[in-house]
Amino acid sequence: MKKTLIAVVLSMLAMSTAGAQKLTGAGATFPYPIYSKWFSEYSAAHPGVQINYQSIGSGGGISQVTKGTVDFGASDMPMTDDMLSSSQVKLIHIPTVLGAVVPVFNVPGVSDIRFSGQTLADIYLGKITTWADANIAKDNPGVKLPDQKIIVVHRSDGSGTSFIFTDYLSKVNKDWAGGPGKGTSPSWPVGVGGKGNEGVAGLVRQLPGAIGYVELIYALQNKMTFGAMKNAAGNWVKGSIPGVTESAAGIKNMPADYRISITNAPGADAYPISSFTYLLIPTHPTDAAKEKVLKDMLSWIVNSGEGEVSSLSYAPLPSGLAQKVLKTIYALP
Repeated sequence: MKKTLIAVVLSMLAMSTAGAQKLTGAGATFPYPIYSKWFSEYSAAHPGVQINYQSIGSGGGISQVTKGTVDFGASDMPMTDDMLSSSQVKLIHIPTVLGAVVPVFNVPGVSDIRFSGQTLADIYLGKITTWADANIAKDNPGVKLPDQKIIVVHRSDGSGTSFIFTDYLSKVNKDWAGGPGKGTSPSWPVGVGGKGNEGVAGLVRQLPGAIGYVELIYALQNKMTFGAMKNAAGNWVKGSIPGVTESAAGIKNMPADYRISITNAPGADAYPISSFTYLLIPTHPTDAAKEKVLKDMLSWIVNSGEGEVSSLSYAPLPSGLAQKVLKTIYALP
């Protein structure tokens, strides 16, 4: 009897230990609000599971996960072929939500400004230097724009938000495409840098005449003034969940590895600076117990977490894509 009791206790202890897992992740700031909510809820529903996620930017997340120093990474930028081939860890991309990047500005006395992609790129190239410039005025009839110097603000850290922003500028402005190009840390022609959304937002707030870019959720939560963009259909649209959703609806053939750009997507109401964001997941686990928890967490996100994203101004995965992503998750070791 005693031996049986001891065996039962040892078995229970083993099960408890198996369930007690600490996962570490790092990367994108873009999805941090929803990731923070998801990881907290998942941990609360699974006693013993702790998820520590550091929002250090997509560049930092890619660096850490490819070196194997975290259990998963996060990036708004799909990794390139070279990045994947040089990684010490074999990885797959799991799309989680869609979001938008919006141009925020601080122009005293002006609360609404429209930007074409060409004009926005020229501002960031340093070609347009004042708010009263004829190109801005042309797109904003009736708006009294001051003859005030434009102060350009960009991210100073390796950022997926910067990648989305510059990926868009590269599609709509030849000089940008042939110059700084797209990337998490491009060589900015002009401007001052701020670390993270909070750094960019802080500089824009402090400097009259400033323009910057942040995630839609950040702009809304912090009540920042942001402009409308001219989309591929020629319509003026502000960042919104429906606009992001329409950008995703334009995808005809989703690649098997999910690496795709949806900036400047077609659609009458599509918001042009939209993007997927990804979790970067190792495909050859070194810790089977951790991998089991990670796989369960990912399936929970798609099955349950997606229903919460709209409340934080993200767009959920389209239903067909969500089912495809689930199959990918279930196929993990």
